[in-house]
Amino acid sequence: MKIPRWKKAEFEEIEYEPMNIKELLGEMKSISELIVDLAYSAILFHNKEIAEEVRYLEVRMDTLNYHIRMIAMLAARTPEEAEKMAGILQIAEAAETISNAAGDIVKILSLKLTRPILPRLIRESDEMIKRLMIDEKSNAKNKKIKDIHITSETGVKILAIRRKNKWIYGPRGDVILKAGDVVICIGTEEGLNHLNKLFKGDVEVLE
Repeated sequence: MKIPRWKKAEFEEIEYEPMNIKELLGEMKSISELIVDLAYSAILFHNKEIAEEVRYLEVRMDTLNYHIRMIAMLAARTPEEAEKMAGILQIAEAAETISNAAGDIVKILSLKLTRPILPRLIRESDEMIKRLMIDEKSNAKNKKIKDIHITSETGVKILAIRRKNKWIYGPRGDVILKAGDVVICIGTEEGLNHLNKLFKGDVEVLE
């Protein structure tokens, strides 16, 4: 039985390294905002690929929480410092709670259901979240997002990019796309399918 990549990441040993608390909390905030949307989208559209991204993010949140706790233990040398770090730990714990709840939501997909959940909502929904991957032969490879005119040509918005085990949240137009990138997008089915053709290399440009 093949072990999912997110599961392998879950059991990878975490090595402590000094990190900026502001950056850690910023990424936790980004994950909290994204993971709930992904979890509900996975259920509404019965999409196991999106569910896999939820699990990736859940593992990432655990890693960030580990670093926050290590920083707190190393930094708190006085009662005053401990009190300040307690507040930060509460924020981190709340973010992890959101992440765990999203993970629980996508577990529904593992149940043996006779039909996808909420099919009527699926039919009536104008937009969906989809997971696309940039192929080695894609003309989008090594180009900035703004130079491909994704939103103007397809109406699709990129929510996040997973590059191996690293994440880029809410990527700006100057982010360069790479082969192998997993791109989390939101848009209409037509727009997403059109963008997917570019990412797979079936078309050279969006028009």
